[in-house]
Amino acid sequence: MVVTVKLFAYFRDGRFKEAASTFLEEKTTPQDVIESLKIDMEDVGVIMVNNRHAATDYCLQQNDVLAIFPRIGGG
Repeated sequence: MVVTVKLFAYFRDGRFKEAASTFLEEKTTPQDVIESLKIDMEDVGVIMVNNRHAATDYCLQQNDVLAIFPRIGGG
């Protein structure tokens, strides 16, 4: 299936900003994508699918847009 993956902030370093037309197997989850990109799950702050918050175990669908944001710290 085709899913667009968008990365934000330092997740783009050495990767990409947006990968349209990423081919994924059926029943792929955001966690599967994150792990395939070698991003530590502890660094992930927000996962959105089609501009809505999504759980790590959501089953992605054809033409979904997956956005992955890092945790934001400050002080």
